[in-house]
Amino acid sequence: MATDIIKTENKGLSSLLDELFSTSTGWNKPEIKFPPVNITEDNDNFEVDLYAPGLEKNDFKVNLENGLLTISYDKKIENKDKKSHRVEYMQSSFSRSFTIDDANIDAAKIDASYKDGVLKLTLPKKEKTEIAPKQIEVK
Repeated sequence: MATDIIKTENKGLSSLLDELFSTSTGWNKPEIKFPPVNITEDNDNFEVDLYAPGLEKNDFKVNLENGLLTISYDKKIENKDKKSHRVEYMQSSFSRSFTIDDANIDAAKIDASYKDGVLKLTLPKKEKTEIAPKQIEVK
């Protein structure tokens, strides 16, 4: 199961209630948004698809250290030569981490690609080796 391999944090109940009963429409309040991810699994791999259009593959940093898979980017948009009348985006940065069970993932074979606004990580599963039963002689 993917939940045994990759774990994420969920919003707390108080945070959800704050959003539900907020008097603001939300248009003017700053919010931190994470690009959505889909995590799937087949017999051979886990896949993490992160939806992040408008970026380039060189904008991403993907690290795996001590069982923590971190996907991040930091992109600055500069218009030094132009007078701005309205600015709705200037800088975008993001970091998201997932706990990985190193015992089930072949870290040396993890692959990442970015196409059509989706960063796709393929995490190959380690082949399970079955230990044959062995009779132990008691001396």
